Amino acid sequence: MSSATAETWPESQAGIVSRVWRGFRRWRRTRPFWGGLLAMIAGVPILYFPYAKLSIGGLTMTMATTAGAGSLIIGLLLIALGLTAWFQPVVRVFCGVATTILALISIPVSNLGGFGMGALPGLIAGGLLASWAPLPARPAPAADGPAGAPADGPAERTADAPAEAPTAHLPAQAAAEPGAAPQTPAEEDQR
Repeated sequence: MSSATAETWPESQAGIVSRVWRGFRRWRRTRPFWGGLLAMIAGVPILYFPYAKLSIGGLTMTMATTAGAGSLIIGLLLIALGLTAWFQPVVRVFCGVATTILALISIPVSNLGGFGMGALPGLIAGGLLASWAPLPARPAPAADGPAGAPADGPAERTADAPAEAPTAHLPAQAAAEPGAAPQTPAEEDQR
């Protein structure tokens, strides 16, 4: 039995976990999920390192600098931009540009952008957020005819007649057509 011939499970028999997972997948596909997640992940190391006390062997290192306030602001803004992109996908381009700028600003301000662990995911997140676009809506099936037929009227093609692709004629193509007189730029402008 292949997946094409398998019967679907009735909704009532599906477990709660599978229903929650399907709902999450539907929600995730309607917004820039991965860009928002990476933006939030990028904010964590930028926030953490200026306030952390790292100990390597017996040596304790404190990264507290005057950039602590800047790191706090940049990290919190990255997290806020990731959440905003999730819950308001309309502003995804703004979130992407702002995430990219904040990730670049974090390099000199916040210990090389959280030692690169915040700057690199932030730059990737900015690109993902700015380039994400929602899927086009699927057209509703026509109520008047068979599935796939346009509602305006029956436009059937036979197997012998190939479909014609729409073409555009450019001014340079008009001169190259057989029987057409060559046109000068002045004649093209008059058209």
